[in-house]
Amino acid sequence: MSYLVLARKYRPKTFAEMVGQEHVVQALGNALRARRLHHAYLFTGTRGVGKTTVSRILAKSLNCTGPDGQGYITDTPCGVCDACREIDAGRFVDYTELDAASNRGVDEVQTLLEQAIYKPVQGRFKVFMIDEVHMLTNTAFNAMLKTLEEPPEYLKFVLATTDPQKVPVTVLSRCLQFNLRPMAPETVAMHLRRVLDVEGVVADDGAIRLLARAARGSMRDALSLTDQAIAFGGGRLEESGVRQMLGVVDRAPVYALLHALAAGDARALVATIDDMRAHGVAPGATLEELTAVLQRLAVVQWTGEGSPDEPALVTLAAALPADVTQLLYSLCLHGRAELGLAPDEYAALTMVLLRALTFMPDAQPVVVAAAVGAPMPPTASAAPQATEKKTPLTPPVAPTPAPTPAAPSETSALPPAVDLADDWERIVDALEAAGRLQALARELALQGVLVERRDGAWRLRVPRQTLAQDGPRERLEAAMAAHLGLPEGWRLSVEVGPAPDSPAERRAARQRARQAEAEAAIRADPLVQTLMREYGATIVPGSIQPVDGSPAA
Repeated sequence: MSYLVLARKYRPKTFAEMVGQEHVVQALGNALRARRLHHAYLFTGTRGVGKTTVSRILAKSLNCTGPDGQGYITDTPCGVCDACREIDAGRFVDYTELDAASNRGVDEVQTLLEQAIYKPVQGRFKVFMIDEVHMLTNTAFNAMLKTLEEPPEYLKFVLATTDPQKVPVTVLSRCLQFNLRPMAPETVAMHLRRVLDVEGVVADDGAIRLLARAARGSMRDALSLTDQAIAFGGGRLEESGVRQMLGVVDRAPVYALLHALAAGDARALVATIDDMRAHGVAPGATLEELTAVLQRLAVVQWTGEGSPDEPALVTLAAALPADVTQLLYSLCLHGRAELGLAPDEYAALTMVLLRALTFMPDAQPVVVAAAVGAPMPPTASAAPQATEKKTPLTPPVAPTPAPTPAAPSETSALPPAVDLADDWERIVDALEAAGRLQALARELALQGVLVERRDGAWRLRVPRQTLAQDGPRERLEAAMAAHLGLPEGWRLSVEVGPAPDSPAERRAARQRARQAEAEAAIRADPLVQTLMREYGATIVPGSIQPVDGSPAA
């Protein structure tokens, strides 16, 4: 027996089996149960979301006779009666599918409509399904208008299109329209997992996520890609193999680029791109992956909720301000159009990311002597720039305000301390551990610095106006008052200004130190040094991640 591809093998046979289109299933189910049946339906949506499938299920629902032959119109076709089996097999005499992409003229439509005068031969209703109806000519549309408006009681029209804008208004007004939505990657991934479990195919979660995202909302595309991935992987689905098949960039160089941008390190940025060129990493796929990571990063920054399988996002969320994340997303998204215009795609990628670095707050290029021959004589202003790069992404560090001794009534809930930054970090850690900080209130606490603590009022300073909103301030104020037992009437105020030594900056500094230690340990490893010396091995930028020292790690 020949192999049946997954997209056909797992095509839904009933409304209950349809995935991701609950709004259409509910509406059609209610109409079928109430016997409130329209004479013409129009299903719209992108490719592979179920337009033809829902048409066939609707035809079965209208003509199902049940296992005993006594059934009537139903929203749960039995699948075993003659009508159900023959519609599934594509040979039911009273169900006609017309592909308007290849049969778009008036003659084809008139031939179809000539059958409308005859009552059903085998079923309860005749069903005319016209796929890609927007491809019909204007003359063909005009030929069907009268029959579409007042068909015989035994005739139902089902139209499907991927481009409803091209369907004449005169046709749209005669139809009951349903828009089938592109499916979310999570919905596609769950369905793929069920299919693979039934098929007995071993697959890791990373591979399924890649396939679900590559399908871009189409379940048919997802199943077709899964078929291809099974063949590519020899019966197994592994993330590395699927990534190679799809041409998707590995996360390591993407995170390396983002860390270089966060640090304002142009040399590391260019070096990473050069390494990508040496390993054949596609610039277009890199920008696509960058936009995907930046989108998830923005969600983490604004909601405080990160994905457990991407801990690097938490580090980047603290290193990149939210407005810079938005800037990077926009530049990377629009930069994809420039790759085809440049003679060298890698050069275009370099320019896109250097442009991002240029527009970052306080970013400065390295200044070098331009004279030929003797170097430019150093000056008071030029000498420092010629020897080191200025790479601040955060506002210049201002001296920490002198600590203000806390009143006895204020410090009863806090450990005795004189350093406001230390106190504030302990408070934020305690609030996080208690689960009292969420979304923007958490970002306000992490990015802020406690600059004053007086009786009945504390003052917090944050680096950006987007954090100094009343909503997050009030939620943080309520969380602090409840957790620290502060007196009634106590208030928290927020101002905008330089905020060095915030809990977020402290965490980022500790993370950078751990990262540096991990990289140094790898480079000092004798085996790694042997591989690099004797086999020309290189360490992929961004591929080293520090781990905890616990036995589990």
